[in-house]
Amino acid sequence: MNIYIGNLNYRVKETDLQQVMEDYGTVSSVKIITDRETGKSKGFAFIEMEDDAAGTKAITELNGAEYMGRTMVVKEARPRN
Repeated sequence: MNIYIGNLNYRVKETDLQQVMEDYGTVSSVKIITDRETGKSKGFAFIEMEDDAAGTKAITELNGAEYMGRTMVVKEARPRN
């Protein structure tokens, strides 16, 4: 399952997100989206989880939760058109 996480604190690192998501299941990949020119975080990320049930549980429990001072938006990622 591919999960979108938005409204992240700009100091959040990929390893931080991986640790949070591993509480719910096996994480295949974590990618924080960064600005091409500055390399700074844009405040959102995509996480791939192997198990859909674990991904759904993570979405349910983490959407609206506070992490590093920001309220996260967590939902299933939609494919690009």
